[in-house]
Amino acid sequence: MSPRTTKPHEIVERALELSTADGCVVIADELSSANLRWAGNALTTNGVTRGRTLTVIATVDGTEGTASGVVSRTAVTADDLEPLVRAAEAAARAAGPAEDARPLVTGVPASPDFADAPAETSSAVFTDFAPALGEAFARAREGGRELYGFASHELTSTYLGTSTGLRLRHDQPNGTLELNAKSPDRTRSAWAGRATRDFKDVDPGALDAELAVRLGWAERRIELPAGRYETLLPPTAVADLLIYQLWSSAARDAAEGRTVFSRPGGGTRVGERLSPLPLNLRSDPHEPGLESAPFVVAHSSGDDSSVFDNGLPLEPTAWVREGELARLTTTRHSAALTGLPVAPTVGNLVLDGGGDRSLAEMVAATGRGLLLTCLWYIREVDPATLLLTGLTRDGVYLVEDGEVVGEVNNFRFNESPVDLLSRASEAGRTERTLPREWGDYFTRAAMPALRVPDFNMSSVSKGV
Repeated sequence: MSPRTTKPHEIVERALELSTADGCVVIADELSSANLRWAGNALTTNGVTRGRTLTVIATVDGTEGTASGVVSRTAVTADDLEPLVRAAEAAARAAGPAEDARPLVTGVPASPDFADAPAETSSAVFTDFAPALGEAFARAREGGRELYGFASHELTSTYLGTSTGLRLRHDQPNGTLELNAKSPDRTRSAWAGRATRDFKDVDPGALDAELAVRLGWAERRIELPAGRYETLLPPTAVADLLIYQLWSSAARDAAEGRTVFSRPGGGTRVGERLSPLPLNLRSDPHEPGLESAPFVVAHSSGDDSSVFDNGLPLEPTAWVREGELARLTTTRHSAALTGLPVAPTVGNLVLDGGGDRSLAEMVAATGRGLLLTCLWYIREVDPATLLLTGLTRDGVYLVEDGEVVGEVNNFRFNESPVDLLSRASEAGRTERTLPREWGDYFTRAAMPALRVPDFNMSSVSKGV
């Protein structure tokens, strides 16, 4: 096996052959990426990268239970395999019994393209996008705006093989576009972002036009004090808050009384109404435009993942159904502990609220309130209530009698997404969005704008 020509599926097969453990899982991730960056209405850099990461999970059965050892390394060639497999086996033999131990998954039909070469992206993904971006630069210069930002496209081919016979493969495209417009004196700034699979559905000219409007709003500056304001949260901000909520919804933590989803006196809040609105928060690996891996890919074990569950098929999952908490995230192990159904995390998140109004239409229906652009620097304050704090960024606007009348100062907020769901009075039309804060980790989201009558702006922030 030549180190330069070894295919990912051959790496997986050879690692499984080398294993002397009682069980073995091998995950090969082949990544390719292409990017563009620009500043001051001109491209600055572009590039293409390739990489490989191999994860070997060895399991060893002992008199007291099954232990696991996990080792991951990058740039792995055929010559690196045996030391890597032996390191995983040594880690398993040195570890105590794994609390989440379960028999490795069996019976999942093999992916028909398991032996095919990995999918790759290249600069060709920007063939139509780059000229449109150049046209946006020209319009921005004419309008007295400076555009900054980047476009990134990644394609990851994941090959998963196990000693129990699983041979699974998934190709995951992931594209993001972030665009900032600034006034020449840098006193005004506006942001827009999009998530995409292939850059065929993003229009930098339309985003520039949107940002030009926002910079115009910012020509009038209004100072407001901290307080509670009726607030329109755009889809990107809703996504950031609900992604954190999903990350905080491990069933075991809730059953042990440590989270906002713990029921006073014991148990979980599954079945409890969280919102008066008919909200449906769900994940589906086959959601059109947001497709993600249809099986569990776990490189490590944690509160909401288990290496023993690798390859477990994923199904459409309703986390909140018609306003009621329907599921918490579980592995096979934590599902058995809590008595809840097995519900692993899925690589996308969708909120449907039953509304059909656009954000612009919601603005037009506002007497007086704030319109946010996005949130950032989100941090947890209290896990018992899931109280989060963070800052507004790149534009907070005052709405009066259905029109934006100016830009106000930024704020620090203190809010719990679970509590926000209970107080939201309107959900708009669901649309695909790019989370501003979590866009490096989680991009496949579709959310509506939410109207919150009393969003807590706890203090004034001097940030932009």
